[in-house]
Amino acid sequence: MYPSLRTFLLSNAQCWDADSKRSYQDLFERLDTNKDGEVDVAELRAGLKAMGIFRQGAAQKIVSSGDQNKDGSLDFNEFSKYLKEHEKKLRLTFKSLDRNNDGRIDASEIQQSLEELGLDISRENAQKILQSMDIDGTMMVDWNEWREHFLFCPAHNLEEIIRYWKHSSVLDIGDSLAIPDEFTEEEKSSGVWCKQLAAGAVAGALSRTGTAPLDRMKVFMQVHSSKTNPISLVGGFKRMLKEGGLTSLWRGNGTNVLKIAPETAIKFMAYEQFKKLLSSEGKKIETHKRFMAGSMAGATAQTAIYPMEVLKTRLTLRKTGQYSGMFDCAKTILRKEGVKAFYKGYVPNLVGIIPYAGIDLAVYETLKNTWLSHYAKDSANPGVLVLVACGTISSTCGQLASYPLALVRTRMQARASLDASDQSSMSSLMKKIVAKDGFFGLYRGILPNFMKVIPAVSISYVVYEYMKTGLGISK
Repeated sequence: MYPSLRTFLLSNAQCWDADSKRSYQDLFERLDTNKDGEVDVAELRAGLKAMGIFRQGAAQKIVSSGDQNKDGSLDFNEFSKYLKEHEKKLRLTFKSLDRNNDGRIDASEIQQSLEELGLDISRENAQKILQSMDIDGTMMVDWNEWREHFLFCPAHNLEEIIRYWKHSSVLDIGDSLAIPDEFTEEEKSSGVWCKQLAAGAVAGALSRTGTAPLDRMKVFMQVHSSKTNPISLVGGFKRMLKEGGLTSLWRGNGTNVLKIAPETAIKFMAYEQFKKLLSSEGKKIETHKRFMAGSMAGATAQTAIYPMEVLKTRLTLRKTGQYSGMFDCAKTILRKEGVKAFYKGYVPNLVGIIPYAGIDLAVYETLKNTWLSHYAKDSANPGVLVLVACGTISSTCGQLASYPLALVRTRMQARASLDASDQSSMSSLMKKIVAKDGFFGLYRGILPNFMKVIPAVSISYVVYEYMKTGLGISK
């Protein structure tokens, strides 16, 4: 029923001739079910559903884009103007994809276009995407099929597929080693990228604050727990509450939140510069070069803000009354240990970027391609749950690979304040941990670290969505 009704409703809506106004009028009247001369979100949503178009948020985005007088609905003039402008953009995109100018798009053209946008997919997956638009079963998409597929979709170019699968830093799990976001030229020129980074920073701040007790427990167990001094999750919380009360669970969180903004800004700017250095003029950057650029950008950002990492660890582990605040902690470290103390653990932190970012990206790409291979029948949009699940799983795998280095880094950051006579190097400290506690000694604190992943991702995603709405970002 859906395909026939959809074809019936859309077949007369074509706007490339003089009768376009009448065609739009017919379509408008069918959607305007209460006959008040306006189509609101509910009516448009019901009309899209009747046509078999199930795109989350599409009706709201279409009305918001075309609603010039901001009354929450579209009159005929607004409706027809939106469709005409939208069709023009769709026509330009279709022509750009039709590389051999035969009036049809095939799988190889889709594959090539996606590769130029930075998304490497197989021929099979390109055919899956093509099938979601192919009505007559020819394995080619002509203008009518392209237009019918996207007419009531707010997206007007193929970069939306990239945006569906953008591995966003909105999924903040407390470690900032992932490769930075990709932004399109349109997003950069319009200033949307700045709003997205701001929304991500706020989401990250609230996410880290919400999971700060678990993060402090992770650091506490990394530094103090051993075979001879085992610390359980419950026992550790009891000790912290007894020593400093409820507010002590958030020690070090202020510094952890403050470093988000400079780290994000430095990483983004460095990433853009490294991409320019590694890519050929006028060409899109390949996946392996993107990984290299992201890793170098991460190293640059970590180098710049690393003293704040050391301060965060010291403040997290401090006893009641030891420091009056972040600046007092910094002055004390500088006076007693010198400038070098602010870069304790820098080497394992830098080395840890490679396995984290590499495995994170590889797992994400694998999960993405698996989903496209098995489930991308009607749309390349995976939906919120799949996107969040893929990001969570890939980030967790990255953490698993780099966790021993993170533990060694934390111990080196804290060691000067614990035992000034024992300043081990990265390799010797790792050997001591394995000799004393075995291989699993390198994973002390992994339980609270994993426990914070789900709430951290959930908080950051929800806050990010609210921030996008507040800042007027449409995706």
